[in-house]
Amino acid sequence: MIPLSYATPGEEFVIRRIGGSPEVRKHLENLGFVAGGSVKVITALNGSVIVKVKESRVAIDEEMARKIMI
Repeated sequence: MIPLSYATPGEEFVIRRIGGSPEVRKHLENLGFVAGGSVKVITALNGSVIVKVKESRVAIDEEMARKIMI
């Protein structure tokens, strides 16, 4: 498992685990990041990661991306 922040842009991955506090995990779940779901990194710019999750594009900061294990 590696953090989402280290993922190669353009590839699709399966989310294995979500870390962080209960509040952080709930926030990420509300954005569509759930274990077993798929995520695709679109690009990483200036400390932000833009991903496609559940047919939506979402921008998260690098700290949040480190909590999502793929």
